[in-house]
Amino acid sequence: MNSRKEFFHLIWAAVKGKEQDYTRLGLKESIVLLATPMILEMLMESLFAVVDIFLVGRLGSYALATVGLTESILMIVYSVGMGLSMAGTAMVARRFGEKKYQQAGTITYQLLVTGGVLALVTSVLTFLFATDILRLMGADAEVIAKGVGYARIIFGSNLIIILLFLLNGAFRGAGLPHLPMRTLWLANGINILLAPLLIFGLGPVPALGLEGAAWATTISRGIGVIYQLYHLLNGKHLLMITRENMALHYKVVQRILRVSLGGMGQFMIDSASWIFLTRIVAEFGNNALAGYTIAFRVITFTLLPAWGLSSAAATLVGQNLGAGKPGRAEISVWLTARYNMFFLGLATAAFFFFGDHLAGLFTQEPAVISIASSALKIITLGYIFFGLGMVMVQAFNGAGDTKTPAFINIVVLCLLEIPLAYLLAIHLGYAQTGIFVTIAFCHSLHALISWWLFRKGRWKTVKI
Repeated sequence: MNSRKEFFHLIWAAVKGKEQDYTRLGLKESIVLLATPMILEMLMESLFAVVDIFLVGRLGSYALATVGLTESILMIVYSVGMGLSMAGTAMVARRFGEKKYQQAGTITYQLLVTGGVLALVTSVLTFLFATDILRLMGADAEVIAKGVGYARIIFGSNLIIILLFLLNGAFRGAGLPHLPMRTLWLANGINILLAPLLIFGLGPVPALGLEGAAWATTISRGIGVIYQLYHLLNGKHLLMITRENMALHYKVVQRILRVSLGGMGQFMIDSASWIFLTRIVAEFGNNALAGYTIAFRVITFTLLPAWGLSSAAATLVGQNLGAGKPGRAEISVWLTARYNMFFLGLATAAFFFFGDHLAGLFTQEPAVISIASSALKIITLGYIFFGLGMVMVQAFNGAGDTKTPAFINIVVLCLLEIPLAYLLAIHLGYAQTGIFVTIAFCHSLHALISWWLFRKGRWKTVKI
């Protein structure tokens, strides 16, 4: 990339989408081609998150509290999807690096069957016990009465959410990041248009309130899954499912589960940590919970694009290890980490100086604005470390070493973050501020430990 013109040419090529051999292409070009669609994909996901919470916020603090509590539980479902998706990305990328495209299709089919079964089980359980789940999370009577319908619709659509994760993970492993980008742009674009219509109503369309937001999400993501399946089955890409792939291979399923268990563990531990933190925040009332929810939706607006950039490392590591080029895989990780830390450093400055104004876009309640602004300013003090840690974790996962990040999560998030948050917030009386400080500190520590273990290089020898 010797000129600005060449850089923008690469950006445009990334958006258009073209299959590349990422084991031979220049690393800087590879990062741009892989990361650009992933960043754009996550930007749209971030935009949806912000628009959704903006619309829901107009219904009152009970609605914000409902969304916050529901999403905390939904993170467990996301854990299953993300764990399987990580296995799909790593295994498909490794097969693509080895140029074994037929095997990649077989892995993808086993992935969909495995994920579909797990999703149906979680859908039934969470739908049936939605009221009890909200009560367990500390919801008051108003949130339970008005929010249980929203929770049931969201919980019942777990199959759609899981399939979305799995198919996007397989496409990324195959070096086709433009397809996940287009999927989420389509799904979230429809969602942004549909949500205000179903929430507030228009003409013959009745106002469904909070449940309207849930239906908009479910319908739009269902359309996204249909789009994904079309591209997987149309035979126009190296990654495809044919009749030859459509048979259960229990050994492949076992390999998928073995790799994905570490990924599920990572996100389940992370999710459990967030659930406990949300439960502690709920002790300080709906205003604290609403401010916490707004802050994390705003934070998501930058974390998701950063996660998209980090995902380039997973594909590059997987494909280059498959091609027998571990040195090239390692260099790609350091380059990606440098870019990610720079991006989140800029975001830190923006949140620190404009936190009040950003929080004020979502609510007019001064107490909620104050709490949300405080969360933005404190949590993002660890943003540069977050940028490093994301890339290190994605590198481990792309290599199929999902156990190392899971181990780090156990040590930092379970054994340190939860007790420290409880100590600062409850025992020492710092309330929600103690939780914000804990998050910034623990996730920075998490990043440094990940960096240290990555340098040891054991991830280069993982067989999947």
